[in-house]
Amino acid sequence: MNHILVANEVTKQFGNHTALKNVSLEIPKNSIYGLLGPNGAGKTTLIRIINQITFPDKGSVYFDGKLLKPEHISQIGYLPEERGLYKSMKVGEQALYLAQLKGLSKVEAKKRLKYWFEKLEIGDWWNKKIQELSKGMAQKIQFVVTVLHEPKLLIFDEPFSGFDPINANLIKEQILSLKDNGTSIIFSTHRMESVEELCEYIALIHKSEKILDGKLSDIKKAYKNNIFKVGLETANQDVLISEVKDKFQLLSHDYDITEKQLNLTLQLPSKESRAILDFLSTRANVNGFVETIPSANDIFIKTIQNKNIAHE
Repeated sequence: MNHILVANEVTKQFGNHTALKNVSLEIPKNSIYGLLGPNGAGKTTLIRIINQITFPDKGSVYFDGKLLKPEHISQIGYLPEERGLYKSMKVGEQALYLAQLKGLSKVEAKKRLKYWFEKLEIGDWWNKKIQELSKGMAQKIQFVVTVLHEPKLLIFDEPFSGFDPINANLIKEQILSLKDNGTSIIFSTHRMESVEELCEYIALIHKSEKILDGKLSDIKKAYKNNIFKVGLETANQDVLISEVKDKFQLLSHDYDITEKQLNLTLQLPSKESRAILDFLSTRANVNGFVETIPSANDIFIKTIQNKNIAHE
């Protein structure tokens, strides 16, 4: 597999504080890679190393197969969580200035800005000052100047901060479009629903160390625990519940008045799903039988809790 970025055993200390400890990552090309972790885990330090704002004390970083060097900055776009626009400058003037810093000519910058301003329906903002814009409006400008030079790698740190649901969805669509057109993306966020929607791969950093990484679908399969949700129509709820308790591990049960069905949550031994389904179908109408797959949020919490317990 080709990788846009490879970090090998990266370590970074600030005085007595270890921000990163032997962190290794392989970020596939043309993917959206979720960089996850609690506050203070080390994510921002790693992003700063990739952007060459700071440098590792140990380890190495490779960009598109070559040791990371200053010339690679022009091939990286970075949208930080803390935005950095000049409030007193006009939108168009500032966008042109920042585009030229990224190496675009004034003519090419105007052409690309016109395209993006029309795409995001912000053409009439050109002569407004940043200080006249809302946080979400300013965020759109920041997004445009981040992607404008069409870098190979984009790094988004909490890109939906400040957006209402409509504009958050608009930016999400643009991120997916960029990925579909060949851009590789590192996506750092605390919003696990966004991870579910966007990320194919994830890495979890906790207390300066990587504790989990891989393809999200594979990680979810590894975290499955054979828990099933079952919906049943029966006239003998109490009897059925008692029988289920005798034969299987019943975690919870309740009656849904609206759906008029008994809901059971069962944890089954491996390969027992067929047996429970056959058993229930002789005693009730089975409306639903679904294995619960852990969410990214479930995995995030469980992995960190397990790590904390291991350190105690």
